[in-house]
Amino acid sequence: MTVDLLQMFRRFKGVISTASEAELRSDPTLAGRLLIARDGQLTVSYAPFDHVTTNARVVIVGITPGAQQATNALLSARAGVLAGRSDVETLAAAKVFASFSGPMRSNLVAMLDHIGLSARIGVGSCASLWGADSARVHFTSALRYPVFLGGANYSGQPSMTSTPTLRAVLHEYLAAEAKTLGQAVWVPLGSRAAEGVREMVRIGRASAAQVLEGLPHPSGANAERIAYFLGRKERAALSVKTNASELDRVREKLMAAVAAL
Repeated sequence: MTVDLLQMFRRFKGVISTASEAELRSDPTLAGRLLIARDGQLTVSYAPFDHVTTNARVVIVGITPGAQQATNALLSARAGVLAGRSDVETLAAAKVFASFSGPMRSNLVAMLDHIGLSARIGVGSCASLWGADSARVHFTSALRYPVFLGGANYSGQPSMTSTPTLRAVLHEYLAAEAKTLGQAVWVPLGSRAAEGVREMVRIGRASAAQVLEGLPHPSGANAERIAYFLGRKERAALSVKTNASELDRVREKLMAAVAAL
């Protein structure tokens, strides 16, 4: 697996290292020079998200890296190559640099701690997964490499499991990670990421008992749902857009799933 990942990076290493920072910041696809696959308006572009934390206890899964994540990873990789770091070191650094940050990370940590995952994996708080316990977590995406639709970030449509090009990416890359991370707990963020993880369960690369599905997406747009999920907002104070009963059901299900791990 490591050899394959290095081969993909080495395929694009020269393009990345010779591009200027300005070019990468303005277009993380480098005008198609990082293209992996195309299907009509859908394009899959390379960015260095290849590193796999093979001993991880927790796998946090997004849908696909967005343009900003891709830019950050590419800039980090460019710096690593120009500094003379090894390909393995460069890929590991690029992956960490582009991982969840800011309010999204804080929300995610609070929810994972709330359902009891930190205690279950033996850490004081899941916040340490971004620090001292980083070897226990693997950050990935259902679609490992950035997918764009008409030049915009892919947000789940068309379906990744029924679109041949996206399905191929899912089965080639996420399936390889799932095989390596057979004992880990999977935490998909949002219904589209969960679609990809469910596909791994369907093909026998992950166990349904190891998947913690249903956590509210940690983005700021979900602030009210997250607040209720964490017990920070009363049911009576919720807007009509928030389904309290569904969040209660999901919370209870996740807590039971964590307890059963």
